[in-house]
Amino acid sequence: MRTVSKPGERRLQILQTIAQMLEHPAGEKITTALLAHKLSVSEAALYRHFAGKAQMFEGLIEFIESSLFSVINQIAKDEENGLRQVELMMVTLLAFAQKNKGLTRVLIGDAIVYEDPRLQARINQLLDRIEASLKQALRVAATQGSLAENHDFIAHADALICHVVGRWHRFVKSGFRQDPLAFWPVQWQLLIS
Repeated sequence: MRTVSKPGERRLQILQTIAQMLEHPAGEKITTALLAHKLSVSEAALYRHFAGKAQMFEGLIEFIESSLFSVINQIAKDEENGLRQVELMMVTLLAFAQKNKGLTRVLIGDAIVYEDPRLQARINQLLDRIEASLKQALRVAATQGSLAENHDFIAHADALICHVVGRWHRFVKSGFRQDPLAFWPVQWQLLIS
């Protein structure tokens, strides 16, 4: 008797398998043939759920966006202190990498370097949205007197996002040995001084 899967279950399984395959930075290039082999299905079965590999990566990016922004938006809603909002957002971004190694390769562009250029554009938009959230939290901090009114929010948010991307990059390029949250308490003090 054949097991009937719920709608979207196979799609999710495909995305989870890609994310697991991405956890091996020195591993093989992800091809639909290799993915189909890992899932014990035909390549045609993959194309019933996704038009192509770029759409699979878009699914991963959508998951990343949804995961990060559900937390970032909740922080902005629940935490009144602007600097605390910034700190919690930063920890969220770094901890996400810690828990999602393969997806961190997508975030730094490592996994999509030879894929459709629109994927990198999508990651750039995601980073812009994160930077805008950090900028807004910094503005809140200034209205609370934690930062000077003439504080350069744009430069500060840029430095924060550069720190995050740098930590993600170092994590991936170290073969996931350099913990993104290593030295966080000290680095946080440097980032807000």
